[in-house]
Amino acid sequence: MNIQSHIITTLPVFKLDGAMKDVVKFFKDTTHSHVAVVDNEKFQGVIAENDMAVFDVSNKVESYRYSLESVFVTKETSWLDVLESFARNEANILPVLDENSQVIGYYLLTDIVTVFIDTPFFTEPGGILVVAKGVKDYSFSEIAQIVESNNAKLIGGFITDSRNDVIQVTLKIGASNLNEIIQTFRRYNYTILFGNNDDQFLEDLKERSDYLNKYLNV
Repeated sequence: MNIQSHIITTLPVFKLDGAMKDVVKFFKDTTHSHVAVVDNEKFQGVIAENDMAVFDVSNKVESYRYSLESVFVTKETSWLDVLESFARNEANILPVLDENSQVIGYYLLTDIVTVFIDTPFFTEPGGILVVAKGVKDYSFSEIAQIVESNNAKLIGGFITDSRNDVIQVTLKIGASNLNEIIQTFRRYNYTILFGNNDDQFLEDLKERSDYLNKYLNV
């Protein structure tokens, strides 16, 4: 997926020998989390809006060189890696560099999320299933085989969490009934964290409904 058309070129890039007051004004006038700093047209890092409280507007940007963070993507970075960089750096804006480490523009989080939402993962009809398994025991080829063995289509999937050696994978499956697929995943020792047709979820819902009916009839 080509996201280079979403590079914004109208936002400023500040110079290391520039005035800090201009950076402070930028943050006060916008909701952006970071802004790029260059020296001789070469990227030096980004200043974070969260550090604005310590800035002295009478200083130059270079006075805060120590606080620059190496947060950026390149024009070759894939859209999934761009999304990951947004999340990892808690940013809503990322500078985009060319092969010469020059800033050619920015990606905005809202633009990239819109691209993500427009993918078949969200637009194709189907069900969502979230499974978990040990990081050493799972594989996407096995996941695809489980789905397809139930005559269903795997529209997409990605890792949504990883902790304590357990991987959580969110799947979009082209099927309206996930119960047989869920049972197959369980036979392969996957834990089902969510399924919009999860049999246990439906059973719990039925029990709660029965309890409510009994309560109302007292």
